Amino acid sequence: MPSHAQIMRQIQQKLERAAREQQRKIDQHNKKVVDEYNREVRKINAANRAQVKAINEHNRNVEQYNKKNMEKVQRFNTEVDRANLQNHNKNKLLLSSIRQQLRTPTSSIRYTPVEESLADRVYEAVSKADSREYDVFLSYAKIDGYETASNLREELEKLGVSVWFDEVAIIPGKSQSLQMDAGLRKARAGIALLTPAYLAGRFWTERELGVLLNKETLIPVLKGCTFEDVSEYSGILPDLAGFVIDEDQSEEAIALKIAPAVKIEELE
Repeated sequence: MPSHAQIMRQIQQKLERAAREQQRKIDQHNKKVVDEYNREVRKINAANRAQVKAINEHNRNVEQYNKKNMEKVQRFNTEVDRANLQNHNKNKLLLSSIRQQLRTPTSSIRYTPVEESLADRVYEAVSKADSREYDVFLSYAKIDGYETASNLREELEKLGVSVWFDEVAIIPGKSQSLQMDAGLRKARAGIALLTPAYLAGRFWTERELGVLLNKETLIPVLKGCTFEDVSEYSGILPDLAGFVIDEDQSEEAIALKIAPAVKIEELE
C-alpha cells in the first residue's frame, strides 16, 4: 500500500499535468486569437497600402492633367494677348487712316448779296417750319455711327425723349446747315456719339460739337473707341460723364440712363 508521501506526490503530479494542459489550451487559444488579429491587421494594412497607392496614382494623374491644362491656358492667353494687340494696332491704323481720309480743313465761305438774301429767307422759313423744342440733339458720323445712332434714338423716343435726328428732322429741298443750326438751338441737351470717323474730325461733326459743348448737358457715348482716343481729339469730352456701347452695355441700357438726364418734364 502506497505511503502518504507517495499519494501526495501522485496528486501533485496530476495537478501539475492538469495545469500544464490548461496552460497549453490557453496558449493555443491566445495564439489563435493573436494569429487571427495579425491576419486582419495585415489585410487592413494591405488595403491601406493599395488605397494609398491608388491615391498617389490619382494625384499624379491630376498633376499631369493640370499641368497640361495650364500649358493650354497659357498658350491660349498668349494667343489672346497677341490677337488683342494686333486688333489694337489695326484699330489705331484704321483710326489714323480715317482721320487722314476724312479730315478736311475748314474754309471761310463767301456769299454774294443775292445769296445772302436767299440764305436769310431760307433761314426764316426753316425756323418757322419746325417750332418744336427738343430734349436732345444727337450728333454722329454717318460713315460708322448711323446704325448705332438710329438704335439709340429709337430707344430714347420709346422713353418719351424728343430727339433731333437729322434723318427724321431735316426737310428735303431746304438748307441742311440752317435746319441743323435750328435743331442745335432748340435742343436743351446734346449727345455726341463718338466713333473713329467722328474723331477723325469732319466739318459737320466739328461744327455740331462746337455748339453742343456750350450746352448745359452734353453726354459722350463711345462706340469702337476709348476715352484715351477721345482725349487725343478733345481735352473736354473725356472729363464729361459718359457711356461706352459694348457687349455689356447696349443702346437700350444706355438710353435708360440718359433719359432721366435729358428729358424735359412737363409742367403740371
